[in-house]
Amino acid sequence: MGDFFEYLKSQWSFAQEHPALAFFLLVVGYGIVMIGFFSAFAGPVTWVERRVAGRMQCRIGPNRVGPHGFLQWLADGLKNFLKEDLIPNAADKILFRIAVYPVFAGVFLTFVVLPLGPWIVGADLSVGVVYLLAVTALVVTGIIMSGWASNSKWSLLGGIRSAAQMVSYEVAAGMALLTAIIPAGSLSFQDIIEHQGGWPWQWLVVYSPATFLAFFVYFTASLAEGNRTPFDLPEAESELVAGYNTEYSGMRFLFFAFAEWANLYVIGAVITAVFLGGWRIPGVDIATQTNNIWLQFAGAAIFLTKASVLVFVTIWLRWTLPRLRVDQLMLMCWKYFVPFGIGLVVLSLFWQVLAAAVPTWVTSAISVLLTLAGAALVAGMFWRAWYNIRAGKDAPVYTWLI
Repeated sequence: MGDFFEYLKSQWSFAQEHPALAFFLLVVGYGIVMIGFFSAFAGPVTWVERRVAGRMQCRIGPNRVGPHGFLQWLADGLKNFLKEDLIPNAADKILFRIAVYPVFAGVFLTFVVLPLGPWIVGADLSVGVVYLLAVTALVVTGIIMSGWASNSKWSLLGGIRSAAQMVSYEVAAGMALLTAIIPAGSLSFQDIIEHQGGWPWQWLVVYSPATFLAFFVYFTASLAEGNRTPFDLPEAESELVAGYNTEYSGMRFLFFAFAEWANLYVIGAVITAVFLGGWRIPGVDIATQTNNIWLQFAGAAIFLTKASVLVFVTIWLRWTLPRLRVDQLMLMCWKYFVPFGIGLVVLSLFWQVLAAAVPTWVTSAISVLLTLAGAALVAGMFWRAWYNIRAGKDAPVYTWLI
């Protein structure tokens, strides 16, 4: 935001005369825009998730409020807004009231460093990745606080599970990100994106075998951090009623769910920025894209499209995979993911040395082969899904057309 403010001062006389006030207005304006984006994304995602769930379970899903039920998320928000905010008599009332704010803030603050274009970013921090890992730790604080303050054994178990799960998988996620940071040479999201190109074979996910595997490690670890199925142990309905937010009602309950849905975008955006080329446009260099406002908007559209596809895959997995047991969850992290992540970091360092010693065409050929392997995986996944859809054609016609 500092670079953008300097540009703004050079173009706006008010910013030259009152720099402090102009910067304050810029920060407030960006906060309002981000809250609007936060809401505009999290709300419709709830509708998408429920419609996808309906299709995968051979039912319709919400289809009454608005066209195809699209306005159902607004109806749900209004309903929760009008509901009474109940607080159990035995609860720690102060902690119970404020627990939702660290959760909401932990997700919202990540939007500061997640870029949509060369200029469309809150703050291009030189330690953006470290900042993101730090602020997401606030979510753990809020969830533990809500579980403890509710004075319910189910909520407390959900909070404890969440703390163990999120802290554990942060290690694996950090190792996977470090694997991609090593070739980029920077902790800034903008620098990492600029290190990549617009074409798929120029993305960091196919830079080396280490980054290719790190993509899957980070995606899996981020699902566990976000309490998404098959890692939704903190709110396992079959075991803990609703987990850490069992005793909440009204808007406080909605804010917990709101933060979880918005976190889907954070997962997709981080993977897009670090592994999938971010806002880079194929065939367009950075200088051209930076100096053309329409190309910047095009880059933002590309970024959102990539992130939205990952959000859809995350929703898809929720209604496909069964939930793991707690012991299986922790065993997979500490026995497999963490050692494997450390091995990927070592492999990434080794690859840097090897890339400098071999001809350029060798590394380029490996990137192309990894790109083809990734394309084959994606094609196989969608082919299998289409095969299952065709096999289920004996289902009632209305489940396909409505």
